[in-house]
Amino acid sequence: MYFKKILIAVSLIGLVIMAGFAYYFYSVILTPNTAFENEEAHVFIPTDANFYQVAEELKPLLEDFSSFQTVANKKGYVSNVKSGHFILKKGMNNNEIINTIRSRNIPITIRFNNQERIEDLAGHISRQLEADSISLLKVMSDTTFLKNQNLTRENALALYIPNSYEFYWNSSAETFRKRMTKEYNTFWNTEREAKAKALGLNREEVMALASIVQKETAKADERPSVAGVYLNRINKGMLLQADPTVIFAKKKNENNFDLIIKRVLYKDLELDSPYNTYKYAGIPPGPIAMPDISSIDAVLNPKAHDYLYFVADVTNFGYHKFAKTLQQHNVNKREYVAWLSKNNVNR
Repeated sequence: MYFKKILIAVSLIGLVIMAGFAYYFYSVILTPNTAFENEEAHVFIPTDANFYQVAEELKPLLEDFSSFQTVANKKGYVSNVKSGHFILKKGMNNNEIINTIRSRNIPITIRFNNQERIEDLAGHISRQLEADSISLLKVMSDTTFLKNQNLTRENALALYIPNSYEFYWNSSAETFRKRMTKEYNTFWNTEREAKAKALGLNREEVMALASIVQKETAKADERPSVAGVYLNRINKGMLLQADPTVIFAKKKNENNFDLIIKRVLYKDLELDSPYNTYKYAGIPPGPIAMPDISSIDAVLNPKAHDYLYFVADVTNFGYHKFAKTLQQHNVNKREYVAWLSKNNVNR
């Protein structure tokens, strides 16, 4: 009888212990532990981060950081932190949170376009990836790399085709450059290469000319016509005389790419720069901006016409009036200049 009582007591104690353990297990591991109201929260853990840095990132997102830390210790996460971009869902428990930040690095979509210099691109990318602008600019400007790609510092920007790309947030600068090099070579398929060759241009010349077309018109449907004008000038041995190249030359000469120039003056046309197409024949040594794919394809698929000149159309803003002769162009130009003066556009 006494022995039976002992067994009952031990069993009851065991049940209490098991109940306590079950409660602990549920409250610490399985109870929802998120404090944010949105459906999800994005967590960015830097390369070589320690648990202290993870804690600083997660504390505002958790109801009970202490219980999270307990489970993190039990699961060995504290000494095995992973870098990357992770998405926590509202209502996750500690176990789910740790499994997520340990093994579910989610790619992000990065976008870039319209950058004028490789320095600008490096800064733009550094705001989207972990890699900083200095490391990005260093690999983008590396002379050995550029030489291997038949590029120069002047046309290095041509390598980066504007688009949307998926990357892991913690990708290195070298990883970014490697991916962009692959994308560039993929973009220049057999068909595009053949079209460039038929025009008597190489890849980089197409990209530089496309950058001028890009700056000349924001209207994608007009770009083949503008490209046609410049190709007609090249075929006739004329100077390109593109105002956007003068603006770029002026910015570069003054080392101030924040300059806003709405009107090119006659004195600007005398600026001595290889980018000034009023003084130097042919295509500039590199892009004056990052051309969209529509601008690149406009150069490769120009509209066939006899136009040699164009000027902004003040009756259809955003578009241009084209002319075959200088006489007709001057008529169109006078109309444009009169509009500028009327609206006090002096610079």
